[in-house]
Amino acid sequence: MAKKSFPLSKVYTLLEPGPVVLVTTVGKTRPNIMAMSWHTMLEFEPPLVGCVISNRNHSFDLLQATGECVINIPTVDIAEKVVGCGNTSGTDTDKFNKFGLTPKPATHVGAPLIEECYANLECRVADSSMVDLYCFFILEVLKAWIDPTVKEVRTIHHRGHGRFMIAGEEIALKSKMK
Repeated sequence: MAKKSFPLSKVYTLLEPGPVVLVTTVGKTRPNIMAMSWHTMLEFEPPLVGCVISNRNHSFDLLQATGECVINIPTVDIAEKVVGCGNTSGTDTDKFNKFGLTPKPATHVGAPLIEECYANLECRVADSSMVDLYCFFILEVLKAWIDPTVKEVRTIHHRGHGRFMIAGEEIALKSKMK
């Protein structure tokens, strides 16, 4: 089978980095929620996460100002709310209210957890040296939470232009990793 050329503008659809997450930040008037797909694990202990937040987003300014956020990991059950958050600006909209999401206090940061999400990672900016050039933040996870009642974690993964994959099936293979 011969390979075919693929448009460079769509390469991101081949390298989807992980589940769509909801990043919460806090401002002077209210907390904000931003949908984000561009993140990656950088280190295990302490856990470091690299993420791209565009300087055109309201959350960029809030994260710059406070140095704190929460990465909330939703499941397919609230996919429409996740997409709604991604398609709405938080500059003049209370996304918690608009999309019926519940803010819960975090223990280490000022930004709230989202109750409806399977997992929540309280983070602070550990390194901002690549923010000016690439809008790339390195976050240290200070506290992690999961909902133990969720038995089948089915996360959503952005494929571009309103298309998503749903993860969930697992296989177990031999590994030396502990």
